[in-house]
Amino acid sequence: MFVFISNLFEHHLGALRLFDYVTFRALVACLFSLLFSILVGNRVIAWLTKLKVGQNVRDDGPQTHLVKTGTPTMGGVLIIISVVITDLLFADLFNPYIWLLLFVLVGTGAIGFIDDYRKIVHKNSKGLSGRKKMLFQALIALFVGLVLLYLVHLPKTMEFVVPFSRAMAYPFGTIGFLVLTYLVICGSSNAVNLTDGLDGLVSFPVITVSIGLGIFAYVASNKIFATHLLLPHVPGSQELVVFCGSLIGSCLGFLWFNAYPARVFMGDVGSLAIGAALGTMAIIVRQEIAYAILAGLFVMEAVSVMMQVGYYKMRKKRIFLMAPIHHHFELKGWKENQVVVRFWIISIVLLLLSLSTIKLR
Repeated sequence: MFVFISNLFEHHLGALRLFDYVTFRALVACLFSLLFSILVGNRVIAWLTKLKVGQNVRDDGPQTHLVKTGTPTMGGVLIIISVVITDLLFADLFNPYIWLLLFVLVGTGAIGFIDDYRKIVHKNSKGLSGRKKMLFQALIALFVGLVLLYLVHLPKTMEFVVPFSRAMAYPFGTIGFLVLTYLVICGSSNAVNLTDGLDGLVSFPVITVSIGLGIFAYVASNKIFATHLLLPHVPGSQELVVFCGSLIGSCLGFLWFNAYPARVFMGDVGSLAIGAALGTMAIIVRQEIAYAILAGLFVMEAVSVMMQVGYYKMRKKRIFLMAPIHHHFELKGWKENQVVVRFWIISIVLLLLSLSTIKLR
């Protein structure tokens, strides 16, 4: 909205020209979403408490988590609302990527909302069936792939970008691109969801991943930078920086209430939505492998679950004391805060590693 106002009145009020700069709008979006989340957070928590949407804690989990039973969940609605309002105010609403990201965020958030609702109302920790959840996620991912292929005409969609290589990209094809879009978006969505198991564990890694994707998006939007650094040039991707700014501020505001001991949990409504949005941005900037490095913490959590389930089916034995892997370290004797902070440190290291792929080729 402010971009539109700036274009209309910047000749009368020179200060409005600041909104022409995406970096300024990203910083303002971050600050606005942070303040909005903090100011509205108490009301959202009170509303969730009134609805009695308390968390159902797994009986087979760490015994220290039993005290969390009844803590309001579905706090991810605060993040979604904050991001949507912030982007409507500070993003360029003529940019198709913004609307696509908002669609993904709200769409997968709705899936998570239904999942959380069933868990709470029916007192069933499984929530929405896995098949239905994957079906809806697949439909959203397919829609994203088709939009990028036929409406936005995303460049380099037929190539698979490989970091640390001067060859840079290899032919992929339309079907391959749609399959890749499905794997990245759905995989990212569920990986973030699996990581959301401890107070404050997800919020900070989402911030580091958003910083990395924002840098990739900014570089990709500039033809000179992209050409010099051998990255795909994606016109219009600079608006992803504003989206990243709003997501960073919203997660910081949510972390204000989610830090140990948490007053509210994110729930599937937040984790599924955030993961899908991050995956969508990785597809847009054509940095799927770099994103796997950047979001390596989420990948590690998801892989630990797959390894645990697969090995148990084959050998009837467990690799980890409990999956996802953050619970394994808890059962090994690490305090919850130790697990969270050490995983945060890992996310910072992964951010630095992923950014190194920009230059090391």
